[in-house]
Amino acid sequence: MSAAAEFPPSFVQPWRELLESHHDQQQHDFPNNHVNDVDSLITTSLPRALYVGTGHSIYTRALLPAILTAKHSVQFITCYWAASPSLDSIRATLLQLASTRAQATPASPLRITIGFSSYGLFQKLLHTSSRQGYVYPPSRWAELGLPDEDVLAKAGIELTVKSIFFTPFSVMHPKFVIVDGARAWIPSCNVSWERWFEGCVEVEGDIVKPLLAFHERVWGSGKDTDVAHGIQGTENSTIFALTEGNRELQPSTSESPINSGDDTSATQSISFHSKEPAPTIFLPSSHHRNPKFSFFPFLSQTNPPMTPLNAALLTLFANARHRITILTPNVTSWPVVEALLGALARGVDVQIRTSKGMMLIEQLVTAGTTTAWCLRRFVQRYKALLAQPRPSDPESQPIQPGNLEILYYKQLDARSDKEDEPVVSHFKMTLVDGEYLILGSGNMDRASWWTSQELGLLFYLPGFQGQRLWEGVLEKRTEVYFRSVEKRR
Repeated sequence: MSAAAEFPPSFVQPWRELLESHHDQQQHDFPNNHVNDVDSLITTSLPRALYVGTGHSIYTRALLPAILTAKHSVQFITCYWAASPSLDSIRATLLQLASTRAQATPASPLRITIGFSSYGLFQKLLHTSSRQGYVYPPSRWAELGLPDEDVLAKAGIELTVKSIFFTPFSVMHPKFVIVDGARAWIPSCNVSWERWFEGCVEVEGDIVKPLLAFHERVWGSGKDTDVAHGIQGTENSTIFALTEGNRELQPSTSESPINSGDDTSATQSISFHSKEPAPTIFLPSSHHRNPKFSFFPFLSQTNPPMTPLNAALLTLFANARHRITILTPNVTSWPVVEALLGALARGVDVQIRTSKGMMLIEQLVTAGTTTAWCLRRFVQRYKALLAQPRPSDPESQPIQPGNLEILYYKQLDARSDKEDEPVVSHFKMTLVDGEYLILGSGNMDRASWWTSQELGLLFYLPGFQGQRLWEGVLEKRTEVYFRSVEKRR
């Protein structure tokens, strides 16, 4: 059975039709290979682990240990690159990898590509508008916090460092790491000093191929070149135990118990050991330089670009039956709010977890509004929906609007002095009806929906229980912004 057949037609068909109806507008997207072949995005994956915690903890527990296992290639892409403990750990990891390789005298080179979009104000203002980006010469690696060329060359490590950015504020927002073409990690965190709550999913299997192709088209030569990336079959990939502290996560038939050495810590992980691939859709969202900006987005009639990621979210919201759960740093995309109001009107429950006062200047610059303003308007519209008269016909069965719950992240006071205690939440997750799960870089804000390049993975996981990983952390760190009355059944 094909991956397309495994996804319910009730999702795949309207998603495909929505994309194809905007075919002509997306011909010049970057990348655009999916525009004429939507089905190429439908594949499978083997999810291996989920991590939550601060960005630095995700780097030190998942991403950097994986890079240390690399034999042939590493593709390392992030959005923001800044001096930070995470960057210090990256440098130390590369030096450790170089030392190990120098002692082993490997026969083949290890090719590492590092890509980012934002390094500072002047870097963005003076950045080339070419889609080829800017390749940093080795003489500038030190200012980026990276090891010298000589150290890496002696270990047979060939490093390429590139940045891509398009004015005025079209960043390349995806974040991912691919090791030896066999296993990939998709985190929400940047290389940054912020103590934010983040998430990361580790996958292997067929999903790695479109991810590599995406990397090659955006950060490489613009073509698919499997040999250049040293792709190894999944069966040859290095399998290593997932650990948290000194405790190894034990295999199970589905999901291992959440590792809770410290129940109050936000640093948690869960591993998966299923041998059956999960239907998965690769969801790129191309950058767009013209944001069609309005200082009153909720009054604007302009629609966001119909990218695979945007189309998937709108299709899921339109077809949700029971419950929509969203984690997002910001809520400034009015099409999201409209779609959620439509779901609520059909009786679907909606829960949004977001952050208060996060990146206010960025919200105003990219959206002309803030999360607080949009949520206030959202609640007003929802209350108006509740107040609408219901049919008085006793034989009719009017639909009661779904419950709406909007929650702010609140730091745990008892751990505020701990280095691993997040200040705000930056994790991005959408779960619909307990079976459609989207993870990746996209926010529910105007920048992600209009201008930034994004990347998401949609997993079809009936019976999914992994949400208990982040729910266990966030239920201790919650401030209620709005909670509707319980439904009357």
